[in-house]
Amino acid sequence: MSNFFKKNFLIAILALLFLPINAEENDNINQYNFYTGNFDFSDDKQKAILFGFQHQNTTLERKTFLGNVSPVTGGFVTESSAVYVYTGVEWNYDMGGKMTFTPSFTPGLYNQGDGKDLGHVLEFKTEIQASYATSESSSFGVSYNHISNASLGDKNPGANSYMFNFLKKF
Repeated sequence: MSNFFKKNFLIAILALLFLPINAEENDNINQYNFYTGNFDFSDDKQKAILFGFQHQNTTLERKTFLGNVSPVTGGFVTESSAVYVYTGVEWNYDMGGKMTFTPSFTPGLYNQGDGKDLGHVLEFKTEIQASYATSESSSFGVSYNHISNASLGDKNPGANSYMFNFLKKF
């Protein structure tokens, strides 16, 4: 893993831990998800560490028969300089207690950099996440996603990834 990647990841985590923000004062309208994990872990030749960020504005959240639906926007970069930026929707299901189950669908734009060729610039990410609330404004979770171009390109190898998530409401 490159020193640039390690340094920026460490700075982001330290900033989160020391931000003097009281979530109750501003009604927790924004949720940020900082995550890291393994991009395309099932392909030994192409797997890479990733670091990502996602934003959810809870004022746009809508209660439906499918759960609380809200828009999300985010992106990630891998250690091999692949980049994916996306926007879409997620459903938040309260599983009782402090557990939340969150599936999402987020179309986005992919640039392979020095990483895996996914076959097209337009890719679709489907993801599931389970998280545990440690306070009213913080949660930790694990997630799994699959990125595919739905056969828009000449090839569609897809990529499977897993992440560890830190979610914070501000």
